[in-house]
Amino acid sequence: MGEQANDAVQLPDPGDTATSENFQALVTGEVWEDALGAIGTQGSLALMLVSLGTIALGWLIAGRMLRPLQRITDTAARIAESPAADRGLHERISVAGPRDELRELAETFNRMLKRLDHSFDGQRSFISNASHELRTPLTVTRALLEVAVHRHGASPEVRQLGETLLEVNARHERLINGLLLLMRSDRELAERSYVDMADIAEHVVTQTPAAGTSVTATCEEAATQGEPVLLERLVQNLVENAVSYNVAEDGWVRVTTSTDEDGRAVLEVVNSGPVVPPFEVPGLFEPFRRLGTERLATASRGAGLGLSIVRAVARAHGGEATASPHPGGGLRVTVTLPPPGQ
Repeated sequence: MGEQANDAVQLPDPGDTATSENFQALVTGEVWEDALGAIGTQGSLALMLVSLGTIALGWLIAGRMLRPLQRITDTAARIAESPAADRGLHERISVAGPRDELRELAETFNRMLKRLDHSFDGQRSFISNASHELRTPLTVTRALLEVAVHRHGASPEVRQLGETLLEVNARHERLINGLLLLMRSDRELAERSYVDMADIAEHVVTQTPAAGTSVTATCEEAATQGEPVLLERLVQNLVENAVSYNVAEDGWVRVTTSTDEDGRAVLEVVNSGPVVPPFEVPGLFEPFRRLGTERLATASRGAGLGLSIVRAVARAHGGEATASPHPGGGLRVTVTLPPPGQ
C-alpha cells in the first residue's frame, strides 16, 4: 500500500507557489507538444489534399482551355500527313466559344488553308486546261507534217525538214502528256488494287526499245497496292531515262525488284553513263531539270519530267523515290512502296 501511494501523482501544495508554477509549466509544455504534433500531422495531410485538388483543378482548366489548340494541331497534322496534301487543304477547323486568342488563331489558320486550297485548284485547273488546249494543235501539226513528208514527189530537203519538225512536235507532245500525268500523279488515288512490281518491271523491260544498250531484269516478288497504270508509267520512265542517259557504246541497264525486311516493295534501276556529281542528284527530281549541260539536250532526250513523275507517283502511293550516283558513272534510282494493306 505504501508503494502504491508513492506511485500516485503528487498534487502540489496550494500554498507552495514554486511547485505550482512548475506543475503548470509542465502541463502547458505537454499540451503544446501535443498540439504541435496534431498540427504537424493534420496540416501535412491537409496540405497534401489541397495540393492534389489544386493540381487536378489546374489540369481540368488547362485541358479545357487548350482543347481548341489541340484541334488546330490535329488538323495541321492530318494535312501534313495526307498522301495528297492539296486534298487535305479542304479541311477546316471548327472552334466554338468566346472570341479569344485561340479562336482568332483558328480563323486565321482557316483563311490560310482557304487561300492555299484556291491556289492549288487554280494551278491544277490551269495545267489541265492548257495541256488539253495544246494537244489539239500539236496533233493537227503532226498529221500535216506526216502528209508533207510522205507526199509523193517531196524533195529530200522537204523530207529532212519534215522529219526534224516531227521530232520537235513529238517532244512537245511528250511534254504535254507528261504535264497531264504529273498533275494526275499528285492527286490522291481513288482506287487501289494488288500489284506485283516484278510483273510490271519484266513487262516494261521487254517492251522498251534499247538499241545498243543491254537491259537486264532480275525480279523477285515485290507486292504492293496501287494503280497499275501509274506504277507501270513509273517503271517505264525509269527504264527509258536509264537507256537515254547512257554511254554511247557498251551501255547497260539493270532492273531489280525485291522485298525488304519491313515487307515493302523495292524497285531499283541502275545504269552506266556519265559521272553524276552528288550535289546534282536532288535537282534531277525537279521538273524540267537535267544533268549539267544536258538541260539543252535534243528532242530525243525527253521533256525533263521523267524523274518528277516517278517521285510524284511514288509519293501518291505512300512510297518514296531516291537516287544516288553509281560508282564509275551512271545513276542508281530506288523506289520503295508500302506492302499491300497499308
